[in-house]
Amino acid sequence: MATKAKIKIVDDSNLRLEIDKLYEQTDQIDLAKWAINCSKHILHFSEIEEYDTTAIENGFKINELWQIGKASVHEIRQAGFKIHEIARKCKTELAKSAIRSSGQAVGVGHMREHAMVCSDYAIKTIQLVFPDNIDKVSDERRWQLKELKQFKHKQ
Repeated sequence: MATKAKIKIVDDSNLRLEIDKLYEQTDQIDLAKWAINCSKHILHFSEIEEYDTTAIENGFKINELWQIGKASVHEIRQAGFKIHEIARKCKTELAKSAIRSSGQAVGVGHMREHAMVCSDYAIKTIQLVFPDNIDKVSDERRWQLKELKQFKHKQ
């Protein structure tokens, strides 16, 4: 069954559905890798604000350790909470959205569902950078799909 976006976005629903189908067939570790890539792809847009990037960098590292069995789900959750705390302090929706994508990416180690939420926050970020430009949204969704397919082919 297809997931539904948990945040308000205007989307390329056909591409999201294609990603969603592939997401359903992908294991949690590969989804974590994919989500981190999605987050890193748009994170530079958060540089509109100054903030300490340490929590995000640590979150990515903890997730990578979780992927090889060297970090706990508790550590993943705590790292994600710290990233969302940074997002809450942001003044702009653009920085909040890009950083929330990172928090969701880290959280995939806790629940695989965070992968789709991460990708949706990436789309929201693109919409904030390029308002009313569905072509940019479609471009981002195509990039996400291409990235996810790379993990699927490794299985």
